Amino acid sequence: MNALKRNESLMVTYFPTAKSFDAKQLKNKFDAILLWENNTYGMPEEIHNIEDLDIPIIAKAADAAQAKKSIPFHKKWKIDYYFHFNPSDYFHELYPKNFNYKTIFIGIEPSLYQNLTPFKKRIKNKILNSGNIGNMKFFSQLINKVKNPKWNALEQYYLRTICTNLPYVDYTSTLNHEFVNDKYPLLLQKYAAAIAACTYQPVIKFWEIPAAGCLTFMEVTKKNRANLLGFVDGETAIFINEANYQQKFEDYLSDLDNSKWEKIANDGRKFALENFNNDNAVCSLVNLIENLV
Repeated sequence: MNALKRNESLMVTYFPTAKSFDAKQLKNKFDAILLWENNTYGMPEEIHNIEDLDIPIIAKAADAAQAKKSIPFHKKWKIDYYFHFNPSDYFHELYPKNFNYKTIFIGIEPSLYQNLTPFKKRIKNKILNSGNIGNMKFFSQLINKVKNPKWNALEQYYLRTICTNLPYVDYTSTLNHEFVNDKYPLLLQKYAAAIAACTYQPVIKFWEIPAAGCLTFMEVTKKNRANLLGFVDGETAIFINEANYQQKFEDYLSDLDNSKWEKIANDGRKFALENFNNDNAVCSLVNLIENLV
């Protein structure tokens, strides 16, 4: 939201909404409408008269697990274009092929990633692992295979989940700690190394973690397409998968004073801040808007 306001090509008006919103007030006043999401999460339950507007409507695509519930809003809200940081082919695995989509990497607000603890002063003999994980108990896995075979937390974050069993991994959950939202970099800066892992697609941690100056152990596989982010193994991140993750961790932990770890962390930080900042994202949105109006 701050980056949208910073862009000199845009004049932005925000409309806080309740359960319903009458879009009639937008008619003939705006060049484009930007929706937070293409479902009711963080959105009004009803948007009235939006079908009467002749204004391009752009929406951030909902998380993959919510795609099926979100598809009906395409017609209901007359959405012209979608964006998110997921790869285009992954988006179209979840949504109809005729839905227009652009990959835009959002999430790094540079001011939150300044004046962080230097690499040498961080915890080195532990690796941070944070975020949602799955339940490894037998009955939980059995229930998920029947009720929610793909979108349960264990399937989505399998490598992240099994990493929590390692004695040198410090795990923090998604929300049950003080370092949530804008405070997340304050947690990351405590550690020299951290894990970014997701089974199906790269998530925002894949650039938040390196932006905070951590040596990033990044899950990169054919399935999750994380190679498309542009990080380079051994140069801006350390690539891991289910076959090699323990060996990669042990290579680091057995040679903590090797200067190469700090160099990879610093180069990864530079790459993340340059390529995944919100100002770049807004420039991509401006380009999209200009092509639609």
